[in-house]
Amino acid sequence: MGQFEDMCLFIRIVEAGSITKAAEQLDIAKSAASRRLKELETRLNAQLISRTTRNSTLTDAGRQYYEQARNILSDVDILNEEISGVKAHIEGTLKMTAPLSFGLMHLSDLIDRYAKQHPNLAFELDFSDRHVDLVEEGYELGIRIGELKDSSYQARRLTEIRYVLCASPDYIAKAGMPTSLETLQTHDFLQYGLAKQSSLLLIDSDQQQHRLNTTSSIKANNGDFLVKMAAKGHGIAFIPTFIAYEALLDGTLIPLMTDYELPTINAYAVYPKNRYVSQRCRFFIDFIIEQIGDNPYWDQRLQQAAIL
Repeated sequence: MGQFEDMCLFIRIVEAGSITKAAEQLDIAKSAASRRLKELETRLNAQLISRTTRNSTLTDAGRQYYEQARNILSDVDILNEEISGVKAHIEGTLKMTAPLSFGLMHLSDLIDRYAKQHPNLAFELDFSDRHVDLVEEGYELGIRIGELKDSSYQARRLTEIRYVLCASPDYIAKAGMPTSLETLQTHDFLQYGLAKQSSLLLIDSDQQQHRLNTTSSIKANNGDFLVKMAAKGHGIAFIPTFIAYEALLDGTLIPLMTDYELPTINAYAVYPKNRYVSQRCRFFIDFIIEQIGDNPYWDQRLQQAAIL
């Protein structure tokens, strides 16, 4: 291995938090990672990481080497891009995580197109709704929907996420069409998440906010399941349009309380702060933003059908 590879290894050790975690993420033996770190320190004639039996910390020399090494890798990416073009250098493995429903419904085609454009790029994907620690588990990129609470991440906004209240025609025929906040509150709801109590915020034409406590007949942590339960007549779903749009377009579900606005949230691409961001990661984020846009295609289809 050369100095460039050892530099990459050192950056990974720092960002992973330990030699053990870095070795696991790179799929190499811990002993090999330790040996290469020691060889790097010997070559530099400086200790980069102070190691004890309990923990390890960057030395002043290690901190300086880390910061400058990140800059060097970034400069190399830019140089390669300028000389040979972007496409030839989108390579390696992009390890990313995304919410299950969003990933399956809206990232599959994007990844298909991007992978065909960049045949030297591999993907390692975790589609799930669990909270993933990007640094701990060695992910370069995560897609998050909703409020961002972890300040250790950098974020780029991808698009706006809109919601809809909807139910099946059979449910409305049985329970009646809600025409006011009072009648809406008497209906059964399908709740995303397993909290004991759920509430719903609606905004009227005067921009006044109204919060209603709801009663849920079914609770689940997956939006696709709740759409199916709504289609089978089990209650009203408060669900993102990116999940419900197909059922709304084919009439399986119908929108409710359309005179009121519902709160919106955002989808973000997140990646660890102060970490070297690879070219493959940066350009894939750009690609997602370019393809989805601020008025995503699922909402455009609903607008064209006069459903939103």
